[in-house]
Amino acid sequence: MGKFAEKLASAMPARQRAMLGNIHTLVKSGQLEKYYKLLTNFDFLAAKVQHSEFGVQTLIEDYDLIEDDNEKVETLKLIQGALRLSAHILEKDGEQLTEQLWGRMQNLAEAEIQELLLKAKSSKQNVWLYPLKTSLTTPGGSLIRILEGHSDMVRTLAVTPDGKLVISGSSDKTIKVWCIETGAEICTLNGHGNSVNAVAVTPDGKQVISGSSDKTIKVWCIETGAEICTLNGHGNSVNAVAVIPDSKQVISGSSDKTIKVWCIETGAEICTLNAHSEVRALAVTPDGKQLIYALKDNTIKVWNLKTGAEICTLKGHRNWVNAVAVTSDGKQVISASDDNTIKVWNLKTGAEIYTLKGHGHIVRAVAIIPDGKEVISASDDNTIKVWSMETRTEIRTLIGHNEGIIAMAVTVRKKL
Repeated sequence: MGKFAEKLASAMPARQRAMLGNIHTLVKSGQLEKYYKLLTNFDFLAAKVQHSEFGVQTLIEDYDLIEDDNEKVETLKLIQGALRLSAHILEKDGEQLTEQLWGRMQNLAEAEIQELLLKAKSSKQNVWLYPLKTSLTTPGGSLIRILEGHSDMVRTLAVTPDGKLVISGSSDKTIKVWCIETGAEICTLNGHGNSVNAVAVTPDGKQVISGSSDKTIKVWCIETGAEICTLNGHGNSVNAVAVIPDSKQVISGSSDKTIKVWCIETGAEICTLNAHSEVRALAVTPDGKQLIYALKDNTIKVWNLKTGAEICTLKGHRNWVNAVAVTSDGKQVISASDDNTIKVWNLKTGAEIYTLKGHGHIVRAVAIIPDGKEVISASDDNTIKVWSMETRTEIRTLIGHNEGIIAMAVTVRKKL
């Protein structure tokens, strides 16, 4: 037991809380060396993670009290990154701190980190599995945090317009609302009787729209978690939902080969479009005038939302189209397919502009960075790829999932 642990153990509860919770006073008083030492002290980390009034997220936030580019701060950011990657485990079992740090950081050369690891190792009084090499995702890479809570496959994701919340829909029949910054689960929306296949957020960020295999669409209040209304009318699974910008209307696509337009305020069905094949994905242009939808017959269709007339059909994929997205200027459509490719189309002419190849399996999802310069794709090959719209080439591959990736969303800060 180190000096800090001994001092903490002998202190009264109020004093213990002060020792763990007043680290910000070191920064305010200019005692930065003590601040650095405390955040590289394993006894402090372990005590704060395991304390009922603090926990791992409070500890993670301690590392944000100072911003600098010196080596000490960079070392602290690596430790913070390891804690953030481990948060979903440590929230359940703080006793796993040693294993998580060793599994993620033993290949890092920083002296403070190596000293931290040795202290963590010496703290183990029972038999434990000691990793001989790095076995978990290391900090400093693309993966920032893992959100864990669903009991079955996560099928769909959406981000609120302010980039602060992520919404997830799952085969466990629930929708969860998460805080992106802390990773905390804010609430769970229960009500669907089958898998949740699609979610969308209204432009004001106040409501979630969900589509389910129970044939319904539900409208929820994000703030309260309450179900506002249920939209009934489809004869089969609802696979996709989209909100028309600057309106009170939502669109749903179903395996019953129809697309329906609904009024969110009244719950009334406005109209039904015959899609002639199972609808797998939907997107609406930023001006709200055109609907793009993907079908099981390998095609993508573009409709005029005002007249209900079909404008054109985009043909080129050799298998089912799983996802579509529209660029912010409304000029191009991006599609992802079971044929392992992503295609970029000219929305005005319906012509295929180019094809992005690189995934080794089905491409399940696509998204476009807000500035329109990059496309993100997710695949059953367990990877996410980032592509340049300008050079039409792959920029990088993000690896971290152990199984195929079904859904993704991009925040306003360009973070997945």
